[in-house]
Amino acid sequence: MIDRKYKMGVIKLFVKSNCHRCPQAKQLGDALKKEGYNVIEYNVESAGGLAEASFHSVQSTPTFILEDQEENTVADFRGEVPSPQKIREIMAGI
Repeated sequence: MIDRKYKMGVIKLFVKSNCHRCPQAKQLGDALKKEGYNVIEYNVESAGGLAEASFHSVQSTPTFILEDQEENTVADFRGEVPSPQKIREIMAGI
């Protein structure tokens, strides 16, 4: 487990109920949370989730948006589930 003080950014995960890749994306999000990453899950079928998805121009699910501590997008994965290692590498660099 990596020390939380090194995880300064946030991982935003956008999902919906009828998305065939979303269960895998949610599992990855849960695993990253257990490792100490700040993962926020948004259901695009809710008003709040749809608002956040609109702000980020999310048009497919699942979508992962990785942000630094100033909320700048450093990477995104739209309509796909990235490898856990790829997310760790990106988050380690912010």
